[in-house]
Amino acid sequence: MDTTGAPAPAPIRVGLVDDQLLVRSGFRMLVNSQADLEVVAEAANGREALGSAALRGADVVLMDVRMPELDGIATTERLLGAGPAGPRVIVLTTFDLDEYALSAIQAGASGFLLKDAPPDELLEAIRTVHRGDAVIAPSTTRRLLEHVAPMLRRPTPESSVHAVRVASLTPREREVFELIARGRSNPEIAAGLYLSEATVKTHVGRILSKLGARDRVQAVLIAYSTGVVAP
Repeated sequence: MDTTGAPAPAPIRVGLVDDQLLVRSGFRMLVNSQADLEVVAEAANGREALGSAALRGADVVLMDVRMPELDGIATTERLLGAGPAGPRVIVLTTFDLDEYALSAIQAGASGFLLKDAPPDELLEAIRTVHRGDAVIAPSTTRRLLEHVAPMLRRPTPESSVHAVRVASLTPREREVFELIARGRSNPEIAAGLYLSEATVKTHVGRILSKLGARDRVQAVLIAYSTGVVAP
């Protein structure tokens, strides 16, 4: 309990999916060292992950991209295919500009991190994704998206749908959307547009709803694919 007598909030439930036991052990020790985080499930590959009710019930899943049997891309897609009630996924990759990471984000992951990211960055990424109010590792995510921007802009039925949805945004929502796409946080958007953070949060919620985006990373992807922002 805190000093007010109110019960402490339940820890964020974290799932780990990685075929290397030593990697999972390291992540488990790091995550469990935090009072507000708790590892509730582990899996050595995608098939194990999909078969684990505890993992599917986690709040945030750290997902390795390259695994035997079923890789992180296919696992993320299936894990999140049931709808928005599933966990949020952070993809872990060894390579800064790994196009597998882009594919995982397109499959519904909320972002990605390098496996050798500083511990504090990993822990904050879990908390940030759980809040759903900011893009994790924005500079790294932006570099990946800029690297594959030409691929994103190839005409597809999905990009046509995205263009129609972007066109439905109000002028103010469009302003906020562009700032989201440039990696700005809610406080930064509020300061730049002289709005309250509560108003920005409302705009962000409406934008994600209109775009059919799961979270801000998905919105950034749509912004690049429709040319709202350019490398």
